[in-house]
Parts: sequence; structure tokens; C-alpha cells
Amino acid sequence: MNKPLIILNPAARSEKAGRLSDRLHALSGDAEIRQSAHPGDAEQIAREGIAQGFSTIVAAGGDGTVNEVVNGLMASGIEGISLGILPVGTMNVFAMELGIPTHSLEKAWEVISSGVTRQIDLPYADTPGGRRRFVQLAGVGLDAEVVRRTTRESKKALGPLSYLLSLAQIAGAKPPLVHLLDAEGRERVASFLLIGNGRYYGGPFKMFRQGSPSDGLIDVLLFRNQSPWDLLRYMHAILIGQHAGLEDVEYFQTTSLRVSSEEPVPFELDGEMAGYIPLTFGLERDVLKVLAPLPEAVR
Repeated sequence: MNKPLIILNPAARSEKAGRLSDRLHALSGDAEIRQSAHPGDAEQIAREGIAQGFSTIVAAGGDGTVNEVVNGLMASGIEGISLGILPVGTMNVFAMELGIPTHSLEKAWEVISSGVTRQIDLPYADTPGGRRRFVQLAGVGLDAEVVRRTTRESKKALGPLSYLLSLAQIAGAKPPLVHLLDAEGRERVASFLLIGNGRYYGGPFKMFRQGSPSDGLIDVLLFRNQSPWDLLRYMHAILIGQHAGLEDVEYFQTTSLRVSSEEPVPFELDGEMAGYIPLTFGLERDVLKVLAPLPEAVR
């Protein structure tokens, strides 16, 4: 494997950032390590690294860091770049989806060192401001509002619990309706929705039972209600894996999805606030080369 470039988000477990950097140097040998300094920085570092000739870019952080690095890879216009992942952030759902160890830096580095790659789909959100890719998940409405209200300081201090505290603050608010139009021309209405490029969402929850990052489809879960009681029902059903069977929840797959509303509704991509609808979700087939176990080793 050629000398890789590791892009480290020091905000990930920031209290251990110094020790983490030392461990990365010890693990990676001659790999070059560059730290991101602010939101959006990892994307720029990835683009610069590719321009300088690096053919393997490793994202060391959470899903937000991976998102930035992937957008940097795609913006470079250079094909065949390999993405490596060292899951050391608050949320590491994409690594979990691909079977990359999330609790051992050494084992995660072994996956990168193995040189085994797989090609996966890359979903995107097209907005009036341009196209933004995401790797694992997106949310429109409630989920995105939770992300918008959860501060970086809260995430550092409380981890995933910070999102639950934000949810408690807005659970009783009446949401504007979101209108959906899928690739087959079917129209639907929801209070909020989740978009997936795999099975997992928000941690070890298999929200999208048929989801796969290699099937050419985006997975959609729409929720028609949003009262505190409804949210409790949804969360209970999710915990026992029966959410898709609820009468006011619909799960479907499609190749594209147009979403709009008569009022401002936020959306998030890979756990980061990204803007407001309207937008169109779509998918690029087999465009992302990831250093990860092959699918048969993960299922």
C-alpha cells in the first residue's frame, strides 16, 4: 500500500487528542498525519492531499469527518482513490455498517493495512446550492432539528446522550408537513423522515432492514406523526425492531426522492446540519472505493 494520508479530527475525543495522535504515529509508520482545525477543513485537506499524489486518504474521526473527507475525494475529480476509516468520533455508524472495528484502533488499522477494498454506492442531496454527498444517513425534519440544536460542546461532554437531551426539548412541537415524491411518481406526506444507505442509523439500530450500500437504492422511513406519545411509540418499536410494521410508519426503497414543504424544514447529512429543503436525494452507483471487509465477512 502506498503511503497514506491520515486526516485527524482532534475534536473527536478531544481530551485524548494528544495520545490519539501518538498512537496513530506508532500504528501507521510512515503515514502522514494532518489535523483538521474547523468544520469543512477535512474536505479541503483531502482535496489538497489528492492533488499532492496521495492515493489513500484515511478519515480519523466520526461520521461527520468521514463525510467531509468523502466530499473532498469526490470534488477532486480523481478516480480510484481509496478511503480508509479510523472510527474515533462520537458517532461511527458508517464504520459499523462496513464491519470496521469501532472499539479497537489497532484492529481498524489492520483493515486499512490489509488493502482489501469494496466499491459502494454514494447517496447525495441536490439543493439549489449544489450537490452534497453523504455516506450513511440523512434526516429531514425532527432528526435534523435535533442535530441543529445539539452543540459541539454538548457532544464532546455527553456523546450520544446529547442528542436525546435535544430531542426532549422539541418533542412536543407541531411539525410542518413534508411532501415526498419518489422515482416512480408516488406522492406521500410525513412529519419527518430518515434516509439510509445501509442498515444502521444512530448506532446499533437496524432501522433499514433491507438496506445495503451496494444495492443501487436509497432506503426511506417516513413517520406521519410527531407528538411525544408518538415518539415514545416509535422509539419502543425501534428498540424491538418492529417500527416498520406500525400503521403510521412506512418503509420503502427508491432511486431518487424529492422532498419539499411550505415552511422551513431542516435536513442533516451524516449527523451534521446541512440546510433546509426543498431538495432531491439520489444515488451514484459504485463510485466510492473503501478499505473495508468484503460484504460476506460482515453479514
